[in-house]
Amino acid sequence: QVQLVESGGGLVQAGGSLRLSCAVSGRTFSGYGMGWFRQAPGKEREFVAGISGNGGSTFYTNSVKGRFTIGRDNAKKMIFLQMISLKPEDTAVYYCAATNYYTDYVSPSTPYRYWGQGTQVTVSS
Repeated sequence: QVQLVESGGGLVQAGGSLRLSCAVSGRTFSGYGMGWFRQAPGKEREFVAGISGNGGSTFYTNSVKGRFTIGRDNAKKMIFLQMISLKPEDTAVYYCAATNYYTDYVSPSTPYRYWGQGTQVTVSS
């Protein structure tokens, strides 16, 4: 059974930083596309960032470009989301997601099969 577990969320002031992590278990890791999504109260879940199976390709939603960086450590079976210059509008539950196929490219429309339970990020003004 594939499991994704996020960690690293919390409360931070505007302008601050957080680093989210997602640990994957239950299958091999390298080669599968991974992504971060978020859902704010009263809003639909939205794509934040994605990374290809080999880490060579990344994709970010416009609102986080230059502030968020996605990375992966295939040896540790983890992905990360480094977030700087956080804004109150970044407040949301952040979810880690994984594809069930190998891919060298990810985009907002990439179909993700597995999801974590989410970690809360709150940015105060």
